[in-house]
Amino acid sequence: MGLKASRLLCISLTLLLAGSSWAAGPGLTLERQANWLILRDARLPGGELRINYLEAYCRADSTAADWVKHTVIPHTSQLLSLSADRKVLRLRDTLADGLVVEHTITAGDDEVSFRLVAHNPTDRRSQAQWAQPCVRLGMFTGFSPDLRQGDLNDYLPKCFLFLADRLNRMPTRDWATRARYTPGQVWGAPHVPRTDLNPRPVSARVPSNGLIGCFSGDDRLILATAWEPYQELFQGVARCLHSDFRLGGIGPGQTRRIRGKIYLVNNDVPALLRRYARDFPEQLSTRAH
Repeated sequence: MGLKASRLLCISLTLLLAGSSWAAGPGLTLERQANWLILRDARLPGGELRINYLEAYCRADSTAADWVKHTVIPHTSQLLSLSADRKVLRLRDTLADGLVVEHTITAGDDEVSFRLVAHNPTDRRSQAQWAQPCVRLGMFTGFSPDLRQGDLNDYLPKCFLFLADRLNRMPTRDWATRARYTPGQVWGAPHVPRTDLNPRPVSARVPSNGLIGCFSGDDRLILATAWEPYQELFQGVARCLHSDFRLGGIGPGQTRRIRGKIYLVNNDVPALLRRYARDFPEQLSTRAH
């Protein structure tokens, strides 16, 4: 090959690689609209994924209680900052009982990381035992995002969690159907009181780990989420999935740190599990079936 041809080949390869990099985009970015945390990425159906963040902070003794009158602790959420590249978003939640929760949310190429610092500046224990980030998955799984259209359980076969160390698609075996509110399904984390869960049907089965997720409508991608410490895994009634995190009632003057992840990755379950194990090794230390 002559010198001129070699130079042309190098220029072509450079342009091709630059084009591929540009097409891939900057990875995930963040946006805040009212109580919605919005993830944006060209790989997402419709270009976005919406999370009701946070849907609720919750009291104990919730499994058989009225959701509005007993369980939900009112809170306000303040947007503190969003970086110019829309990669880092900071929020402050203030609960009616005085608990303050600072959120730092960071978007990467194929994941979003959550770092929370919950501090109780009051002279009494906070009533907040757990909280709900509600990840809406209608468009991602190939169904309508409009909750007025279709069977809201139509996305279930796309969803999974791990039971007895194996991926189980929903609805899983021994699907519970009775509770204060139906439908839906709750899997309590090990050592979390069964009286403190979401008041939807509670499965008798205990997750092997704290990871819950779903496959995209075309099966090319997985979206999964995990939190530490986690309270429960939950399949909700808004074409949603939850890994709800545990606060545990923070005492006067005390601070607790909580962390979470959302993964947007290729459909490679073993690779996802390896990554989850690196990020949350403590959740694999107790093998509950």
